Amino acid sequence: MEKTTLVVMAAGIGSRFGGGIKQLEPVGPSGEIIIDYSIHDAVEAGFDKVVFIIRKDLEKDFREVIGDRMEKRVEVAYAFQEMDDLPEGYTKPEGRVKPWGTGQAILCCKELVREPFAVINADDYYGKEAFVKVHDYLVQGHKSEGRMEFCMAGFQLGNTLSDNGGVTRGICSVDEEGHLTGVTETKNIIRTEDGAAIQLEDGTRNPVDERCPVSMNMWGLTPEIFPVLEKGFADFLKELGDPAKGEYLIPTIIDELIQEGKANVTVLESGDKWFGVTYKEDKPAVIRSFAELIAAGVYKEKLFD
Repeated sequence: MEKTTLVVMAAGIGSRFGGGIKQLEPVGPSGEIIIDYSIHDAVEAGFDKVVFIIRKDLEKDFREVIGDRMEKRVEVAYAFQEMDDLPEGYTKPEGRVKPWGTGQAILCCKELVREPFAVINADDYYGKEAFVKVHDYLVQGHKSEGRMEFCMAGFQLGNTLSDNGGVTRGICSVDEEGHLTGVTETKNIIRTEDGAAIQLEDGTRNPVDERCPVSMNMWGLTPEIFPVLEKGFADFLKELGDPAKGEYLIPTIIDELIQEGKANVTVLESGDKWFGVTYKEDKPAVIRSFAELIAAGVYKEKLFD
């Protein structure tokens, strides 16, 4: 069976470990953090290796808090996302403090990944079903004439909302064959008594079908994406509008590949409930959700015993 790698985007964790860093907040009964459950589920689904994308200055702390524990369970490697890691001829703009985005993050691991791979955010819980479906898709090998073959875990919008405020989601259009035809980044989606709605600045609400699929940045890709990201990053920097804020984002990149007829993206629907700590008020609900999963036998109380 073909090897597969899980790429975890964790460069946004921040410089202070412990208090206030949402990705490292304990949410399980034995001090587990969200990333522990993701890696547990990925290894169980069949992934062979984990690549953490982090900032170089966090390496020592990250290894102590997460990496060293994981190395006992799965092969681990590190890629480093830095703001000054730019194509020849480009320098970091004055005053830039924001990372360059998920497109650059994935590009950082091009020397480490030679096999089909999945990409996830460090601070999102995706559930077991999505890891199994993405892994199974990647090992099957998909060939099509002149197009790259990728996949995406699609979550139902209603399973990804916060009770504590609006969220940004990539709302997906899917054709009859289950292929992604477009991703629309949509801000300020809220839960309402009638389901879900986009809260506009003037206070009005546009209802959205809470069953519609959304992207939570869980992609199944192949190394064919790396040359695309390399060229695309240089083009992005050439046309950079706001040097302080512009981001090179994977949903936008993949959407362009679809529109240009260069990629097919199969949407693999998951019925699992996504959760994460978007707001600090979300944490009690996340702890409660893990407690319910443990009570239902989905996880052991001590995850890695």
